[in-house]
Amino acid sequence: MREKRFVDEGSPRWGALEELLGRVDRSGLGGMRADELDALAFGYRAATTDLAMARARGYDAGLIAYLNRLVARAHARVYAATSTSGWSNAVRLFTTNFPREVRRSWSAIALCALLSLVTGTIAYVATTADPANAYAFVPPAAVPSVSGSLHDTNFAFDRTYAPAAAALIITNNIKVAATAFAGGITAGIVTLIIIGFNGLDLGATAALFARHQYGTDLWATIAPHGVIELTAIQVAGGAGLILAAGYLRPGRARRVDALAAGAARAVVLLLGAAGMLVVAGLIEGFFSPQRFPLETRFAVGAVTAVALTAYFVFAGRTAPTTSRAS
Repeated sequence: MREKRFVDEGSPRWGALEELLGRVDRSGLGGMRADELDALAFGYRAATTDLAMARARGYDAGLIAYLNRLVARAHARVYAATSTSGWSNAVRLFTTNFPREVRRSWSAIALCALLSLVTGTIAYVATTADPANAYAFVPPAAVPSVSGSLHDTNFAFDRTYAPAAAALIITNNIKVAATAFAGGITAGIVTLIIIGFNGLDLGATAALFARHQYGTDLWATIAPHGVIELTAIQVAGGAGLILAAGYLRPGRARRVDALAAGAARAVVLLLGAAGMLVVAGLIEGFFSPQRFPLETRFAVGAVTAVALTAYFVFAGRTAPTTSRAS
């Protein structure tokens, strides 16, 4: 009776794994979506556990032989997926896995973007009404003392220090992204707090510069790097929410398996966001300090927005296969 129940419960998992393996045999690993690769890895692990259990309980030899073949077959495919070089993995991350995961996780990322928009709007309106309100949204030490444009305030350093400035910017931004991601272990509460405060900071700062007639310069200064940087922060926040969802809403999966699956997805988002922040930091360190006209800075921001949108919409999509008549 126990063996029959074991087979009844395990058969759907084994069948799903066989179907995935069949797809790998037909189209290769490159034709698999990120979620399918995750399912392949977790299916392999579950089948390995089932094989060990069947052996320990002395179940039917035919069943053990079947599970042994299934595990061996899955092992070969999973090993092939993880044995590529570091450069190959990095290329696949940014050309395929990351944009696919962004599309798959759009709702979590959109929630962070909405929170940033709402908190930023609240801070902007309140600070416009009374500049003293900025101290309610931003730590006192971080409230900017507006004595000139953002460009003159933030980039009044010797241009020979641009590499050091870029490195500092990249490091700080990645720390924020990593904290937003790690906040997922607090059921996403810390993640939402970080995203919310980031919006409050931007909204209050924008209001203060606008009050002193430097609003246009503020957005022109932010535009070249800000589109990428702000998007990356939302993506990192989305990673934290995906991590939280793994154990808050495991569905029919075991909580530990749901958490592992969520963590695998969240890490892809975090690594992709870190790459975006490197690009944004380089732009902020080398391009933004230059005294280009407002139109040029806005144009660069528009180009990065179009390029980023195209990347997330089209990158990593498998080309449709066409069948030829025999």
